[in-house]
Amino acid sequence: MASPQEDNAGKSSEGSSSFEQWRRKAAWMTGLGLSAEDVKRRDEISQLQRDERDWKWCEKKKAELLHTSPAVVFMMKQLKLINCNVTADHLMCQPCHRLSAGGFSHEYGILLCQDGFRNKKHMEDTIVHELIHMYDHAKFKVDWKNLKHQACSEIRAAHLSGDCSYRREFDRGFGLRFTAQHMDCVRRRAVLSVSLNPECPDEATAVKAVNEVWDSCIKDTRPFDELY
Repeated sequence: MASPQEDNAGKSSEGSSSFEQWRRKAAWMTGLGLSAEDVKRRDEISQLQRDERDWKWCEKKKAELLHTSPAVVFMMKQLKLINCNVTADHLMCQPCHRLSAGGFSHEYGILLCQDGFRNKKHMEDTIVHELIHMYDHAKFKVDWKNLKHQACSEIRAAHLSGDCSYRREFDRGFGLRFTAQHMDCVRRRAVLSVSLNPECPDEATAVKAVNEVWDSCIKDTRPFDELY
């Protein structure tokens, strides 16, 4: 039978161990008492954990939208009709450090920025936006180095995808307006995208490209019969 002294010693040892675990956990969370190398390692592990969590969320919502979103399902069917057989593998979830929500490459497919979505609806709008670019590339043979070609596709994608809904504009910090807000948004978003093209020297050139194709491209709602 253990003596009272032995029992107290055991409890003291257990208490010290628990306290040390708590201290290490607190230091890991706050950075206090950690070396520069430990802080770097902690940040790298935390980033990997965030990336894994964001990737799982992105993949789950992507799978749901590919089966349940009327707009996404419609665009996938329309792409198939022009012999562009898109699968879930063509939509890739990757971290973008919150710089964007998505992108399209005719070489690699659609990028979904797993850390750039506010919610599932934001992701849905982004997928439709990029699928419209994919549709334009397949049907109209878009030359993405040609600023007018890109401008037309950007106008159509912003106009048809939900990217310029009142909700999205409000989320971006633009106050609600009931006159011309949608068209102003489409023009602004198109100019911004074209200005990021390496072939575009400045914003004025982007504005010129958008203006030159605006009248014809804003009226082109293919493959939608009307705005959904």
